[in-house]
Amino acid sequence: MVFQLTDELLFPPVVYAEEDGLLAIGGDLSPERLLLAYQLGIFPWFDGEVPLWYIPDPRFVLHPSEIRISNSMKQVIRSGKFRFTTNKAFEEVIDQCSKIKREGQGGTWITAKMKDAYIQLHRLGYAHSAEAWLNGNLAGGLYGVKMGSVFCGESMFSKESNASKFAFIEFSNLLITQNLRLIDCQVYTSHLESLGAKMISREEYLSFLPA
Repeated sequence: MVFQLTDELLFPPVVYAEEDGLLAIGGDLSPERLLLAYQLGIFPWFDGEVPLWYIPDPRFVLHPSEIRISNSMKQVIRSGKFRFTTNKAFEEVIDQCSKIKREGQGGTWITAKMKDAYIQLHRLGYAHSAEAWLNGNLAGGLYGVKMGSVFCGESMFSKESNASKFAFIEFSNLLITQNLRLIDCQVYTSHLESLGAKMISREEYLSFLPA
C-alpha cells in the first residue's frame, strides 16, 4: 500500500511499505520532513517531479570499523596523491553527483529541488560532504545526512580513478572517531560491497536510529 502524503508532517507506519521499499509519494522536501524521514529510516527519491519515499528491507549498510581496503588502495592512500577534506565544497559535491553518468540510469534523481533541499540541510548542520582533491581540483566526493549514530549516504562521484573510494575510506575513518556506528548505503552496489557493505534487516537498521 503506497500512501499519498499531505501537508501534514507525518509518514505512515513503515510496515506498509511495498516489497521494493516504496512507502509514500508526494509531500515536500522541507528540512522538517527530511529530518523526520531519516529519523524513521526513510529516504527520498525522485521520479519526475514527485518525491518518492522509500524504506527498503533488507538495507545495504557498512560498519565503518569493518571497511575493507585492498592493497592497491592502501598504496593510493600512502602515496598522498589525494587530499581529504570535509564540508569544504558541499554544493560542488552535490552538483557533481547530479551530473555524473551512471550505468543503467538514463538521468539523475538529484533534481534541482533535491539539491536545494540538501544544501539547506547542510547550512543547518545536518548534511555533510567529504572531498578528495587532486592538484587543487575536486576529484571525487560524497554527501549525506548524519542521524544519531548513523551516516545516511546519499550519493558519490569520481572524476579520477579511486577518488571517491579514497574519500569514502577517509570519511569512514573519521566517522569512527565521532562514534558513528553505521553508514547507510541504502541500496546495493558492487562498488560498496567490495568495501565491506552488506545487507541487514530493516528491523536491525532501525535499531541504530534515535528512538
